[in-house]
Amino acid sequence: MYQAKEAGKNRYQLFDPESDRKAQTHRKYLETMHQSLLNQEFVLFYQPKVDLDDGRVIGVEALIRWQHPELGLLTPAHFLPHLHGSHLETTFGEWVISTAMAQAATWHKAGLQMTVSVNVSANHLLQPGFFAHLQATLAQHPEVKPEHFELEVLESAAIADMEQAIGILLDCRQLGIHFALDDFGTGYSSLTYLRKLPIDTLKIDQSFVRDMLTDNDDLGIVEGVIQLANVFHRQVIAEGVETMAHGKQLRLLGCHLVQGYGIARPMPASAVEEWCIQWHNDKPWLALQ
Repeated sequence: MYQAKEAGKNRYQLFDPESDRKAQTHRKYLETMHQSLLNQEFVLFYQPKVDLDDGRVIGVEALIRWQHPELGLLTPAHFLPHLHGSHLETTFGEWVISTAMAQAATWHKAGLQMTVSVNVSANHLLQPGFFAHLQATLAQHPEVKPEHFELEVLESAAIADMEQAIGILLDCRQLGIHFALDDFGTGYSSLTYLRKLPIDTLKIDQSFVRDMLTDNDDLGIVEGVIQLANVFHRQVIAEGVETMAHGKQLRLLGCHLVQGYGIARPMPASAVEEWCIQWHNDKPWLALQ
């Protein structure tokens, strides 16, 4: 009745019990997530990115996990869909940036100099306070050089409101922040927008990389993205590198920056330094030379 009144005169609104039940379940889940965030149940895992030419660990990508007290460690697939479009999307996005920046500062103080990347949703990026929060967070951690902090924006998200996104990215770029266009090849960005976007890196989507050794179409897409990156003078990195055989093929195609299970699985921050030592001791990239 109230929804019909708010919509204007001479109207009616149907009540759907099933839709109402789903809406209530969604609200309760968001309330649980918010309380869990306050209870410090959410953590960041980090997945290394490496250069297969010389073995350098060029950075890590921060990936959110939920250390659920009953269900154990939950991956983003279990909870991020609930956040999309909700009032908590910015809250969680700001928490990820703040937490990753603090961790980067800890590593830099310990002499571990590498870039930390975080994923940014379109809704969060386009919020009026996005730039101010990023600027304030950088100011809180002067140990972290802005060029050592990277924001990854989904290709499909970046084109939702292209002109506004370009403006915000340019403002952040003035701080020295770098940007990557994530899951490249899965969206619909035009070459004109690709030229305009202040993006440093194109990330080849893992769905193409995973099957590139057995699927000629995927192999062609990967090769095309690498060539496109060269044309636009962008760095290119492949995600979803499941085996070193994938890495070898990517190097032959001209892409030497990679991440994926074949390099390392996402790990707690406390395990990163030891992994870096082990990676450099084992030198697995030399087998690809």
